Amino acid sequence: MSKLSAVSITNSEIRGSAFLLSNGMLHKKDAKTSHGLIRSSGRFIVKAVIDTVSAGKDAGEVLDGIHRNIPVYADLDEAVGKAGKPDYCIIGVATVGGVLPHELFDVIKQALTNGISVVNGLHYHLSDQAEMVELAEKNNAKLVDVRKPKTFKELKFWSEEVFDVKCPVIAVMGMDCAIGKRTTAILLKQACEKAGLKAEMIYTGQTGWMQGARYGFILDSTLNDFVSGELSHAIISAYKNENPDLIFLEGQSSLRNPSGPCGAEYLVSGNAKNVILIHEPARKYFDSDPKWGEIPTIESEIKLINCYGSKVIALMLNTSDLTIEEAKSFKESYAKKLGIPVILPLEEGVETLVETLKNLKSEDKKNQILV
Repeated sequence: MSKLSAVSITNSEIRGSAFLLSNGMLHKKDAKTSHGLIRSSGRFIVKAVIDTVSAGKDAGEVLDGIHRNIPVYADLDEAVGKAGKPDYCIIGVATVGGVLPHELFDVIKQALTNGISVVNGLHYHLSDQAEMVELAEKNNAKLVDVRKPKTFKELKFWSEEVFDVKCPVIAVMGMDCAIGKRTTAILLKQACEKAGLKAEMIYTGQTGWMQGARYGFILDSTLNDFVSGELSHAIISAYKNENPDLIFLEGQSSLRNPSGPCGAEYLVSGNAKNVILIHEPARKYFDSDPKWGEIPTIESEIKLINCYGSKVIALMLNTSDLTIEEAKSFKESYAKKLGIPVILPLEEGVETLVETLKNLKSEDKKNQILV
């Protein structure tokens, strides 16, 4: 296979202008990759979104009612004609199982034929498809499979050096998938930096890398025996290289989601002693599917986290399918019941938690002195 067509995500030159391909799902949770990139990216400049359902609208307004000057077009030809040819087309959906939607095959081939490189965050690897490789090579385009597993030689095993990290490590975990963990982690990092705290975020999913996070790995494409090692390596590297005041870990799935339980790695292997938990009050079942089972109570989740020797320092609420009045009611109720800060991150921002995070930093330094 040509080195031109298949490019590793370790290549720092992967950046530039981009169109997002959301396959008619921009208004749904399945387009969370697009949603993250519409909000922010330090790697790509999003020029447009291609989505037949939301065509003619502004992508930001579709996402959360905020105009971001990112137009949505019905097809690639219209987008190129009005916004110009981008460096990349990014597959902006995160489907169950990482399957490439059949409807996207033609637009991907069209992009490659026009010399536009394609970034793919799904488990379906374009660089394994002979037709895609041939098109990319013929038209001087690149295929970037973000979830392409690392080779054995590239993988890191767990290191006890993670116990020598002398700043608070905070896991941003959720009660379920697609609930706002990455977005919350980024908002927290930005709020800390605005307040004069140096913070790093460890990305663990494809969108975090696409948004420009510098330290991390793709958890669900990593050989299981090395997940803890890749996590500890990212934390240790960020700590040694950046000397941050705080490190946030982007959570994946949830501790008890049956399709892929995840979270113990952060608390045990990553030594995250503090957790920010995210809950969506209107969601009753894992992945909103009754067949998957009911989402446990917040109280039981907190107790489970405590069993790992970590504590929940704040609760963030995803207010999907709630009125603002309902959201505020849940906020007041949970704050009274749990005795911890409860925040509506998208509606109110996360700045009110900065003081709590500053105190964590101070407590951590005090403990180091005592030791």
